[in-house]
Amino acid sequence: MPEAPLTLEQLWVEAEAGQIDTVVIAFADMQGRMQGKRLSARYFLEEVAGHGSEGCNYLLAVDVDMNTVDGYAMSSWDTGYGDFVMRPDLGTLRRVPWLPGTALVHADLGWADGSDVAASPRQILRRQLARLAEHDWDAFVGTELEFVVYQDSYEDAWRRAYRDLTPANQYNVDYSLLGGARVEPLLRKIRNGMAGAGMYVESAKGECNLGQHEIAFRFARALATCDNHLLYKTGAKEIAAQEGMSITFMAKPNEREGNSCHVHLSLRDRQGRPVLAGDGPHGLSKLGEHFIAGQQACLRDFTLLLAPNINSYKRFQPGSFAPTAVKWGVDNRTCALRLVGHGPSLRVENRVPGGDVNPYLAVAALVASGLHGIERELPLEDPFAGNAYATDADTVATTLREAAVDWSASELAERAFGQDVVEHYANNARVELAAFDRAVTDWEMFRGFERL
Repeated sequence: MPEAPLTLEQLWVEAEAGQIDTVVIAFADMQGRMQGKRLSARYFLEEVAGHGSEGCNYLLAVDVDMNTVDGYAMSSWDTGYGDFVMRPDLGTLRRVPWLPGTALVHADLGWADGSDVAASPRQILRRQLARLAEHDWDAFVGTELEFVVYQDSYEDAWRRAYRDLTPANQYNVDYSLLGGARVEPLLRKIRNGMAGAGMYVESAKGECNLGQHEIAFRFARALATCDNHLLYKTGAKEIAAQEGMSITFMAKPNEREGNSCHVHLSLRDRQGRPVLAGDGPHGLSKLGEHFIAGQQACLRDFTLLLAPNINSYKRFQPGSFAPTAVKWGVDNRTCALRLVGHGPSLRVENRVPGGDVNPYLAVAALVASGLHGIERELPLEDPFAGNAYATDADTVATTLREAAVDWSASELAERAFGQDVVEHYANNARVELAAFDRAVTDWEMFRGFERL
């Protein structure tokens, strides 16, 4: 079983005994990366635990390369690139077994006056969960995050411009125990490391792409799952690097199967009773029907939060288990929304996100969508049976440019998240598109250098 998180009192004891000397204070940036500081344990205990730690607010206003870019209201040269405050959520304090003498705490981002940083992914999710709490409901979430393992180190991969890398498996190892055994030393270290960090590990299995695998974790409350997802994604890369290997969570690292991140979500009331399950068709309650109808109604408007990068959309290929049709089905993997489980385990699986998704933003989108359907009592169409790829149904956006336009113009997004958040993440998409439009790709060089 996973170990319990650290209490502040335990941290004092272990710090004084020299067992823990470093505390990482961490938060998720726009790209879903773990950012923050490494603090001495003494300094954290004496100063930061009660007051927080400052960081430059440009951390929520840069591109993937950490370039300062224009267009963000909360952070710019004109406003002086001041600080925000990382406020430790002490309930998330935990050991990090793969980093000696290290503990970690997740942080909420706020301004000096105590108000929240509106564009912070964790704060965006918290606001949607607060809306659920007004109905006396909790969201429970599981994320299924796939990745590809390479025998090459991150440094070697960089020097080789990510060409001709050696995957950990040379053939499709979906559910293959033999294929999994080839990379089990690494996967075991990741599983045991995450268990030591307080996560409930369920299983590991091979996937379809060469060297592709998935480690599954037990569902938990939404915020805890997103915190765990963030640490797991970073920790898996750190452990792989320690072994001289590399892992990518890119949505589409090559022309084979992409890395998905299916998100499972259900609701419970304060007594722990399921909200979506009932005695209606397909085991749904009326609220469950409205919830799924809301998912459908918002799916296209909110695609940007589920597929945030240029590369995200390369994964959307027919017959690829990356469905795009705005349909729901009962255990139907060709639909964007798949109803799975029975009774208390009944839940909706959103199959749109890839491994590059920011979990806080994706789950916030799903909660907001479900609330939209429930609060407006939207009717639910019949489930789709058959191959949803072969229909003329509406689809999610097929490019980042299309998704950014839908998001920017969405009244649903503005009502759910606020205009400041809508504009912040629309600008992030514009920045990525501008960078991509300037780039000259290998594809262009091979096609055009001699022959055009």
